[in-house]
Amino acid sequence: KMKLENQIILLIKEFLEEELEEKINIDIDSKLFGGGGPLDSLSLVNLVLELEEFVEDEYGKTITLADEKAMSRRTSPFSRVSYLIDHINEKISSDE
Repeated sequence: KMKLENQIILLIKEFLEEELEEKINIDIDSKLFGGGGPLDSLSLVNLVLELEEFVEDEYGKTITLADEKAMSRRTSPFSRVSYLIDHINEKISSDE
């Protein structure tokens, strides 16, 4: 679980640095989307696709991060790094 967390933080960091073309510090508590987060809708979509691909490559599991359940949550799983990691863990361990 710790390994996954670190891999995802690194992936998000690299993604954001490429997207924003600047060095960026990111940790488990960083904001991502909405309310002062660095991602706009388009970059969020691209990040989600990259994360889904990563999970498929690393864990051999096809997941959909931006499903209806995720979108209807009061707290968006995309608003912070920690929520996103929890969301990905949930998806990997579920049997959908």
